Amino acid sequence: MAPAPGHTLPKRERISGQTSFARLVKGGRYGSEGCLKFCILEGNGLEFSRMAVSVPKRAFHRAVKRNLLKRRIRESYRLQKELLPPGVDILFIYISKEVLPFADISAAMGKILSSIGRKSNEQSR
Repeated sequence: MAPAPGHTLPKRERISGQTSFARLVKGGRYGSEGCLKFCILEGNGLEFSRMAVSVPKRAFHRAVKRNLLKRRIRESYRLQKELLPPGVDILFIYISKEVLPFADISAAMGKILSSIGRKSNEQSR
């Protein structure tokens, strides 16, 4: 069953391809907030931001739990992506050992995106 229109990230807003990931991981800045670790690289040459999600198989052996967490992370990003400046690639890595509720993941996502947005505004001045 396909998700309802408007409740998913467009393909162009997802990071795909080995070169894009390699550039992000090699040249990006890392940080963490709550249950999420992130890697960010500014200046992707596009007028929109792109994102990727990783939930380690080592911590969550069952695909059902990994997929649930990825859906929660993508949805919290989708709801708050206007806080992020355009032209940014960002990778989110789930680091908690247990499955947290959507509210906790969304709170961590909000803190990450608002801090990135504030730093971008300060640099542009």
